This record gives sequence, C-alpha cells and structure tokens, in this order.
Amino acid sequence: MTESLKLIAGNWKMNGVGESLEEAAALRVALDAEAANCRVALCPPATLIDRMAQTLGGSAIEIGGQDCHGAASGAYTGSVSAEMVADAGANLVILGHSERRAGFGETDANVAAKAEAALAAGLEPIICVGETLAQREAGEAVSVVSQQVMGSLPVSLADKPFAVAYEPVWAIGTGLTPTLEQIEEVHAAVRAAMIARLGAGGAKPVILYGGSVKPSNAKEILAVPEVGGALVGGASLKAEDFLGIIRAV
Repeated sequence: MTESLKLIAGNWKMNGVGESLEEAAALRVALDAEAANCRVALCPPATLIDRMAQTLGGSAIEIGGQDCHGAASGAYTGSVSAEMVADAGANLVILGHSERRAGFGETDANVAAKAEAALAAGLEPIICVGETLAQREAGEAVSVVSQQVMGSLPVSLADKPFAVAYEPVWAIGTGLTPTLEQIEEVHAAVRAAMIARLGAGGAKPVILYGGSVKPSNAKEILAVPEVGGALVGGASLKAEDFLGIIRAV
C-alpha cells in the first residue's frame, strides 16, 4: 500500500438539527487551534449539509453526505442526487452502509451505480462493506467482504480518489469490537480485493475501520496494518469525543 493521509470521518446518521451545528463549530475551534494529523470529515443528514458547509467554511474539516441516488435526476421522490449533495457543499459521500443494505435492500450493483453517480458529480465515495454476525460465526467474513468489494467498486474508480470502509455489521453501535487480528485479516482481504478489481488503482486508497470506534480504542485500531482511518458513528456527534479519536492518529 502506498502511504496516504489517514481519514477520520464522522457519520451522524439520522441525528442532528440546527442546534447540533454547535458541535461542528466546537470541532472547528479545536482544530483551528490544534491542527489534525489526518483528514477530518463530518457527514451530517442531508438537511444539514448546506448549513454545516457555512459553519465550517474556510476550515480544514471536509463535509460528506450519507447517501445519494444512482440516477442524476428524475422521478425519485424523497431521494437526493449526487449533484445535489455536492451542490449543498459536500465533497464526500458514504455509500452502501450496512444500514442502507439491510434496511433498504441495497445490492452491490446499486452501490456501484451510486459510486458512478458520485464520481460524475465530483464527489469522493466512501464505500462500505462488512459481514453480519452469522457470516462471521460461519467463517465467511473474508469471502463475504471480498465479494462486496468486487461487486461494489466500479472500475472507473481506478484513477479517482475514494475510500473503502470495513464495518463489521455486528459491531456497529453494539459496543462490540473485533480483535485486532480479525481487523487486520479483513483489511488485508479488502486490499487484495481492491487490487484484484482495480489493479494498481486499488493499492493506494485508504481502508477505514468502522464499528464502535471510540477514544478509548482508537489508537490501537488505527495502528493495525492497512487501517487508514475510521468511520465513526455515535462518537462523532460530540466534538470532544470525536477529537479524542482524531488525536489518536
């Protein structure tokens, strides 16, 4: 792997209203005074992207969306296109999160189409993969995740900036965390699948770990080979908690 700057991205999920931007503002103040040794991004609900862009304008903190539609426009009531996400002020977008795959039936093909749309809109995709507890217990974690990588990454990503996020589904929001050895094993498999899919273009993009990352365990997780950052859920909602993870880089 070619060394790249680590990325710590916060996924607010379906949390946050206008007053929640106070946490983003507090994060900005802290990072203005104490520059991060990594890329930092916040991914709020679509309703807050524009206002967060105004709050963080001119700072080093990047902004991402949590999803986009695979079509550029059309009769898709309630959906948000990649162009709309970019127009609101984001430069990244999370795609294929396990909550989208499980709750909305998204397939690898759907995720790949969304990645294509994101690229067309100038967004950097963060493509999520991960196994369920049943798949982990059946010894299928590596094969499941490798198949998701192969199916979710369009070949057009090869020369574009993007990231893959490995999130064991059973560890998200549960407080459970895989062993460091398990994390290393799957991250190595993700890298191999990225290279198999994209050739040399799969060797450089970072692989994030997500799943109950918090200040108390971030340092050891971020030191695991091929862990190029973290996709953080609940701990990103409070500036102080998120800062603890950023400082662990």
